Amino acid sequence: MTDTVSPHAGQRLAPSQLVDVAALQNAYFDQPDPSQRSQQVAFGTSGHRGSSFARSFNEAHILAIAQAVCLYRREQGTDGPLFLGIDTHALSRNAFETVLEVFAANGVTTIIDENLGFTPTPVISHAILTHNRGRSSGRADGVVISPSHNPPADGGLKYNPPHGGPADTDATGWIEKKANAFLLDKLAGISRIPYEKALASEHVRRHDYITGYVADLATILDMEAISGAGVKIGIDPLGGAGLEYYQPIIDRYRLNATIVDKQVDPTFGFMTADWDGKIRMDCSSPYAMASLIGMRNRFDVAFANDTDADRHGIVTRSSGLMNPNHYLAAASAFLFANRPGWRADAAIGKTVVSSAIIDRVATKLGRRLVEVPVGFKWFVDGLISGDFGFAGEESAGASFLRKDGSVWTTDKDGLILGLLAAEITAKTGSDPGVLYDGLTAELGKPCYARVDAPATAAQKAVLKNLTPAQIETRELAGQPITAILSNAPGNDAAIGGLKVVTEEGWFAARPSGTEEVYKIYAESFRDEAHLARIQDEAKQIVGKAFAAA
Repeated sequence: MTDTVSPHAGQRLAPSQLVDVAALQNAYFDQPDPSQRSQQVAFGTSGHRGSSFARSFNEAHILAIAQAVCLYRREQGTDGPLFLGIDTHALSRNAFETVLEVFAANGVTTIIDENLGFTPTPVISHAILTHNRGRSSGRADGVVISPSHNPPADGGLKYNPPHGGPADTDATGWIEKKANAFLLDKLAGISRIPYEKALASEHVRRHDYITGYVADLATILDMEAISGAGVKIGIDPLGGAGLEYYQPIIDRYRLNATIVDKQVDPTFGFMTADWDGKIRMDCSSPYAMASLIGMRNRFDVAFANDTDADRHGIVTRSSGLMNPNHYLAAASAFLFANRPGWRADAAIGKTVVSSAIIDRVATKLGRRLVEVPVGFKWFVDGLISGDFGFAGEESAGASFLRKDGSVWTTDKDGLILGLLAAEITAKTGSDPGVLYDGLTAELGKPCYARVDAPATAAQKAVLKNLTPAQIETRELAGQPITAILSNAPGNDAAIGGLKVVTEEGWFAARPSGTEEVYKIYAESFRDEAHLARIQDEAKQIVGKAFAAA
C-alpha cells in the first residue's frame, strides 16, 4: 500500500457511499468495446476480473469466456463434469446464469449447489480432486465465479483444470485469446440457451457440496482435539461463501464456536473500509478486519475469510490480527511437528515475496524449503505428489496435506487455515501468536512491508525482464549481497521482477499488472530503520536499471 490512509479506513461507510447494486446489475448488460484494452478479457493470476461499470465484466465477457472454456475442455480431452462455484458479489449471480446458459448449450455436465447457494473456491478444488481420484478418464474440472476480496462493484471468474488448482498461463492464455476473438466477432459462434431451460436440462446437476467437504475435514484437522479442549472460537465469513459451511462444521464437530456476523449483503455495508476508504473483504487488512479485531478478547482465537473463502485472517488475544507471514511461519512449524503421517522429505513451499522467517523455520525443522514465483499455481504439483506438506503465500493463502500425507486441495483454503488456528490453540494451550513469538525469540524477529513506487508501462516492462547481470550494486543497506535473483530458486521459473538478498534482509521488486506502479516487498531482521534503508536502496537500484534501459 501507499503511505496515504483514508480517514474512512476502519469505519463503516454511509449508505450513500455504498455501491448501487441495481445500477451495477443493469450495467452488466452493457456492451464493451473490444478495441479498448481495458474492456477486453484479461486473465491475471486469479482469473478475469473487472466491473460492469467499467465495461470490463459484462455479459459479453462471460459469454465469450464460457464458450472459450468449453472449447478448451474439448481440446484438452476433459470430458467429465465441471464443478461450478459462486460467491456473494452482486455480479456473481449474473455471471452464474450466463455461464450456465453456455455450458448447458454445449452439453457440458455442470455440477451446481443443490440449493443454488454459494460455494467457496477450496470446496470446488476439493470436489474436483475427490471426483478425479483414481480416474484416467471422465475427469472433472471447475469454474469459480468470484473476484476474491475485491470491492463490491467487481466480478471475477477463474478456471481450475483437472488438477484442481489455478490454471497455468498456457490455459489462461488460450482461453483469454479465444474469448477476445469472440468479442471482436460480435459473439458469433457462441452456443446459448435460456437460463431456465439450462437449469432444467439434463446437463445441470445439483450437488450437496457442504456435507462431503465438512465430513472430510476430520482427515486433515484434529477436530476432536478442538472440540475436546473447548476452544472458544469466533468466525466471521465477511458475508462470503464460507457462511453456509460454518454452522454445519460447528454442529458436526461440536465446536465451541460463534459465527459473529451472518449478514449477506451485496453492498457489503457491514464491512469497515480498507486503508484507501474502499470496501474490500480483505481478511489480512487491519482496517477491513476492525470489527473482528475488536472482539479479540471474547475468544481464544478468531478468524475470517475473504468472499470466496480461499484466504484467511487470524485474530488472537496475544497479538490481534496476525500478519499473514507470521501465521504461515507458525502454521508450518506446528504442522510439521504434529503430522507424523507426512513424508519425511515433505517440503515447505513459499513464494519469493514471503517472509524469510519461513526459511529459518524450515532450517530449524530440518525441512527442505522450495521458493517459487508469486501465484498458488506453482504449488499444485507438489501438493498432489505430497512433495509439499505445507504451501503458502504472503497474501494470506495456503493449503496443506491430509493427516495421511495425501492431497486435500490444490487451491488456497481459508477454512482449514482458520480451523488450524483452533487446533494449534487446543494442542499447545496457546494461540498462534504466542507460537510465533516463541519462534522469533529463537530465530530472529523480522520487520516486513510492501510499498508501491511509480513506474510507467515501459519501466514495468524493463523490471519484468531484468537479469542479475544488469545489477552492479554489491551491497544492500550496508551488507554484502548474497544473491540476486530473477528466477525463483525452487523451480527456476521467472519471478517477473528482481529479488536481492543479504544475510539479514532482502527486497523483491515486481511490476503491478493493473496500475502504473511497481511493488517493493522488503524485510529486515534488524529493525524498522534497517527496513527503511533497504526500501530506499531498492528504489535506487531499480531506478538505475530504468535509467540504463
